[in-house]
Amino acid sequence: MVPVREDVTIGITCYQNNIVKIIPMKDNKDSTQELRTVMESAGLSPRLREYMEKCAEFHTYPAPGLLIGVFMVDYALEKLSANPGERLYAVVETRKCAPDPLQVITHCTIGNNRLKVLPIGKFALTLNRQSNDPEVRGVRVYVDPRKLKAYPVIYSWFSNEPKEKQAAGKDRLLEDIIRAGRNILSAEEVILGVTEKKAWTSSFCSKCGEMVPSDSLENGLCPGCGSLSYYRKPVPPIL
Repeated sequence: MVPVREDVTIGITCYQNNIVKIIPMKDNKDSTQELRTVMESAGLSPRLREYMEKCAEFHTYPAPGLLIGVFMVDYALEKLSANPGERLYAVVETRKCAPDPLQVITHCTIGNNRLKVLPIGKFALTLNRQSNDPEVRGVRVYVDPRKLKAYPVIYSWFSNEPKEKQAAGKDRLLEDIIRAGRNILSAEEVILGVTEKKAWTSSFCSKCGEMVPSDSLENGLCPGCGSLSYYRKPVPPIL
């Protein structure tokens, strides 16, 4: 399995009048303008341009993984014969970058319980429609390592090769991603189990006294006071 790596803000190569121009990425405003230049040069459709800009704004910058994620979501929608306005459900197999295009384009979010993030470590996502049946058909789109080999700059970044090797093509990375588009992706039909919505009741944590779903209690403690504790309170209290 090819590991998913962190994104970094880099430069973009633009070809204008047969002159190669390296534009270093700086702040968010400059990055957005540079992205527009590359998209226009690559002849990206107005739909994809809009997706890219909205997702870059949400993500705060046009990260390489984010741009790939936009192509993935657009491809999944087409294969599912769906549109962003439908009530869809999504699963994404990495926490890095890919969840954001799903939230922006399809409105499947963690908050509305239509996006599930699984820390598998693969750059892949699945979309399906709502269903009252025990199972539902969906479309899974993923970055295909075999196809990446035709794009050495993207492959070097995606597989997290040594920095020295990545440095040779880092200024071409975003442009290569835009120009590659779906050519580095594969799609497959999958069948997902449908989770039935269950009724629940509330209980009080024996330590903090706050209310949580009863089935989340751990020996009378809420997860925040138990296995998912992530803070401690100052003494004396600040507030």
